[in-house]
Amino acid sequence: MAAQLINEDPERAHLHALAASRRAGRVAVVRESVAITAYAMGDFALALRELRTYRRISGSDDQIALIVDSERGMGRPDRALEEARSVDRAALPTATRVALAIAMSGARLDRGETELALGELEIPELNPDLAFDWSPALFAARAAVLEDLGRVEEAAFWQERAEVASAALGHGDDEELIVEDAYEDLAEGSESIDIAHDENEAGEDDEAAEAGEDDETVESDGIDEAGAQSESAERESAGDVIPQAEPAEATHPEDAERAE
Repeated sequence: MAAQLINEDPERAHLHALAASRRAGRVAVVRESVAITAYAMGDFALALRELRTYRRISGSDDQIALIVDSERGMGRPDRALEEARSVDRAALPTATRVALAIAMSGARLDRGETELALGELEIPELNPDLAFDWSPALFAARAAVLEDLGRVEEAAFWQERAEVASAALGHGDDEELIVEDAYEDLAEGSESIDIAHDENEAGEDDEAAEAGEDDETVESDGIDEAGAQSESAERESAGDVIPQAEPAEATHPEDAERAE
């Protein structure tokens, strides 16, 4: 419930997380949920306390970016940078490492160190032609820093990349679960979405549409095959199963013993 409500009603989500904490306060994910909902409400002190408890229970640094951001929320950018430097960034998962870079860039901005803020975002994952789940936030963060530096054209380029990446990943679509499943399937293959050739792909789609009759035939075959499989599955679930053939009669005593 906390996960479902956090975007539309953070306070109610926090109440659900607190209810879980009263029943299972030693479970890491419960304390993590309390921390995240507290952060969403702007209660950064509680978020920090719960995040540290979560880290102690789980032994994981996967919420280090939220710790850094919570320190920023408390008005302590120096402490935020100290926290960030206390972990081995090379050992972090890629998504966590990217989120940490964004949080550190924000801490640099809090200190008025705009050039250093830009430097924090100069990481290998900053590829404008590939879209991963964390790419839109990284591109948008770079665009914001560039705008602060007065580099308007570069800022516009990265903002446009952020929007293209977000659209390619399906962020903001109503059917979020379908998009998420599609992304997971893609991750098993190519691990990213190439957003450098969108126009070429659009042209290929137009050409494919012209071969309508062939496509309809293939699609029809697929539907018939899938329907047959589905019909077979229904027969099995209803008990309509083809019985196994009885073993042939043995013609010799030894064969009869083996058959038995």
